[in-house]
Amino acid sequence: MESKRLSKALAAAGVASRRACEELIFDGKVTVNGEVIKVPQTLVNLEKDRICVEGKQVRSEEKKVYYILNKPKGYICSNKREGTKRLVVDLFAEEKNRLFTIGRLDRDTTGLLLVTNDGHFAQKVIHPSRNIAKEYLVKTREDITHEMLTKISKGTLIEGAWIKPYKVQKMRKGTLKVVVKEGKKREVRLLVQNGGLEILSLSRIRIGELRLGNLPEGKWREMTESEKASLFN
Repeated sequence: MESKRLSKALAAAGVASRRACEELIFDGKVTVNGEVIKVPQTLVNLEKDRICVEGKQVRSEEKKVYYILNKPKGYICSNKREGTKRLVVDLFAEEKNRLFTIGRLDRDTTGLLLVTNDGHFAQKVIHPSRNIAKEYLVKTREDITHEMLTKISKGTLIEGAWIKPYKVQKMRKGTLKVVVKEGKKREVRLLVQNGGLEILSLSRIRIGELRLGNLPEGKWREMTESEKASLFN
């Protein structure tokens, strides 16, 4: 096996997306042959070098798996255990591969979430250059007025940048769809709340051309090759 950059080797081994692997390296959580390495470009060989992440050895490149999950409320998109908080990966207890989510939904948001052990694939999906649309269904306490829709459409300040949704559409009384491409933390919640609406429920129903469909909440299934391709159409 040829040598690879450390961040790329970790992503190939299913540790996390390449960006997340770089963060682990910068945080001093990765060792190579017993030495803490903080340079993602360091060349390593998965077969010859002993690479550990947070004390656990990374064995080799795993068979890549790709899942669609209908995330239930109350679960966190993280692999770090904090107290009794439930993690999305807990739903995959029978899966032997080390899994992680592609991107995140906050604890109270439900819906379409991708779970994998392929860091390269995850990086393709979340990279801003892909400009992949994500569609959310929002149910609110109030009836939605034209003025509210206009305010949401104009955007709001999030993480120091002015963020506007790609599309906002009222479906019926108290229900709207919001399509975004930015991927900022809690951006849909902030956009809708800025419009003067109280959110009762928020669910992601589409990523690219991949739709959640009728998959029950809390259930997951494998992605097909055509579904993977539909993310980038």
